[in-house]
Amino acid sequence: MRRLRNIGLMIACLALLGYGLGSVQAQQVEGEFFAETGHNVAGEFYRFYKTVPNPTLVFGYPITEAFITSYPSGLTVQYFQRARFELYPNNPDGQRVRLTPLGRILYEPGAPSLNLSTPGACRVFTSGYSVCYDFLTFYDQQGGVSLFGNPISAFEFQPDGRILQYFEYARLEWHPEFNRGQNIVLSDLGRLYFDSVGEDPARLPGVDSSVGGIPEAKPSILSLRVLAFVGKAITRTSDTQKVYIIVRDQALRPVENAEGQVVVRLPNGGDQTYRFTTNENGIGKVMDIPFIDQPTGSLIAVDVTVLIDGLSARTITSFRIWR
Repeated sequence: MRRLRNIGLMIACLALLGYGLGSVQAQQVEGEFFAETGHNVAGEFYRFYKTVPNPTLVFGYPITEAFITSYPSGLTVQYFQRARFELYPNNPDGQRVRLTPLGRILYEPGAPSLNLSTPGACRVFTSGYSVCYDFLTFYDQQGGVSLFGNPISAFEFQPDGRILQYFEYARLEWHPEFNRGQNIVLSDLGRLYFDSVGEDPARLPGVDSSVGGIPEAKPSILSLRVLAFVGKAITRTSDTQKVYIIVRDQALRPVENAEGQVVVRLPNGGDQTYRFTTNENGIGKVMDIPFIDQPTGSLIAVDVTVLIDGLSARTITSFRIWR
């Protein structure tokens, strides 16, 4: 244990000197804390969020921080009341954030429906469904096909008098009890999907405590600096390995609660993936990684990805199989 502390202290000093650290700068340093739900939106997710004139109407407030999900495994996402953002960091600029097609995923046909085609009041889409009246006005004003996708259902009539229509990325609702011009709203599909796939409900509470109703200020994380190293530079063909990760922000402060994954790429056994979370010292670790009968002399790459507040960073370390 003392040896581990000494190694951690030595690597932390190297990190403070900036030696050997992978660094990923945020493409947009802006971010925002939403007191309404107690969550932050930052980095590329914030850039995408702000491309919409009225994001709180279209996407709603964030209901989680950004995190690496298991649906599918290894994908960086952030949930909002009415949407889920997905990050694809290897895509070209402007194409790295996508919307999860929540409407298509959650749609279950079967309710009484009517597909109208009134001239001048409806528009027929390539999916074969029409969007009409106040639905069409809202659809056009708030983003159209780029945000909502094509309609995938006709008008569907609910027992409570509401009319629903599903789109690829959203669901519109008509509320007769609301005033004209305000009676079309977006369903909270983000929260519905969060529950339906069994995401961890511990992600929903706000991340900041408050004093007198005012969120406590915390230093903004604008970029990440990451170092990874293995416990043994050389191992036997059948052995175990440890991986240690140190995460610092742009001011070289330890980054606590950063989530990450370690992928060990074994020539004789495919990829082995492990998760970690950094502690208050900005240190994460994966212990006792097993492997059997690896080729003598092979170099084993260890790929590390770290995520927090919509920012991600990646670094690589390695070790060699000897005998």
